[in-house]
Amino acid sequence: MPILKTSNVLTAMIAKLRVSDGALFYAVAGASHDCGATFSRVGGPVFTLFQRDDCHLCDQALAVLAQARVPGLDSVFIDDDGALEARYGLRVPVLRDAQGRELDWPFDLAAVQAWLGAP
Repeated sequence: MPILKTSNVLTAMIAKLRVSDGALFYAVAGASHDCGATFSRVGGPVFTLFQRDDCHLCDQALAVLAQARVPGLDSVFIDDDGALEARYGLRVPVLRDAQGRELDWPFDLAAVQAWLGAP
């Protein structure tokens, strides 16, 4: 497993968090572009959080997503990818679902829950 980046302190803390019903465990795993948080689910990630290294807003977004118990989450760092940098640049953190819908920061628990419920 790759070494965690320093901005992933919150990610490592989330990795140790066990959801109260015991049915779901948060785990740290390598993401497609770098090391990130993956919330395991059969069939792969359903949601992707695009973020930067050493980004306090990204850490806050991860905390909100953990609070919302977003299933199938993959965290991808855009820092070393020119295409992702061009697309997301100053917008990060950005949450994207499997259908391509995107939710830009800032968002809170209520906004994430409403977005998750939207078609």
